[in-house]
Amino acid sequence: MATLGIIGSGNIGSAVARLAVAADMNVVIANSRGPESLQDLVAELGPLAKAGTVEEAANAGDAVVLSIPLVAVKNLPEGLLAGKLVLDTSNYYPSRDGRIQELDDSTVTTSEMVRDQLGADQYVKVFNNITAAHIPALARPEGAADRSALPIAGDDAAAKSEAAAIIGQLGFDTVDGGTLAESWRFEPDTPAYGRIYFSDPNASDQQLASTPPGMTPSDQVQSALDAATRVNVAQRRF
Repeated sequence: MATLGIIGSGNIGSAVARLAVAADMNVVIANSRGPESLQDLVAELGPLAKAGTVEEAANAGDAVVLSIPLVAVKNLPEGLLAGKLVLDTSNYYPSRDGRIQELDDSTVTTSEMVRDQLGADQYVKVFNNITAAHIPALARPEGAADRSALPIAGDDAAAKSEAAAIIGQLGFDTVDGGTLAESWRFEPDTPAYGRIYFSDPNASDQQLASTPPGMTPSDQVQSALDAATRVNVAQRRF
């Protein structure tokens, strides 16, 4: 039985953990506060899940979901995820992360920066463009007519193929969003980010809270990726 390591127990990490145990995967989940802080979550997740240290989650996982604030990545132990398939949910939010010059001037994408900080050669960007609430709400079994898709990006074809298989088990189809240099196509302020998974993507900001999720198939995600233009990250305020 496959084991998914999850580093980060916030909204996204917890949502992915719920899908993993529903798919009969073992889960080892960790955060910066230590295993004791995760006892309630692990009890909710059931016998397939256990809390561990960051090192234990990394070592146990056949693949590792990284879902921590961008500025915390550099504080991870050196070489922690070397040789591991990493599924990274990172986005750059200046209001949370502070200004990062190499992202503001588009020297690198967020994913290229994180990949380099981790020293990870099997690195795939995913789950960064969908709200945490929509992850369990839109997950469907393989072959379901109302299955939604997530874009993925990476520089290693084998890693992307393996990631797609895992994401398929978790309940989503995948759309190849290109290389890490192209991963900006589903970052904040692009058509493939956030709103695309609402039943009415054109709802006003005030209406979104009461707008249910909506099926978002592969062709719709592909169209959104194709329509993306690169955002001036330096102007991003949130």
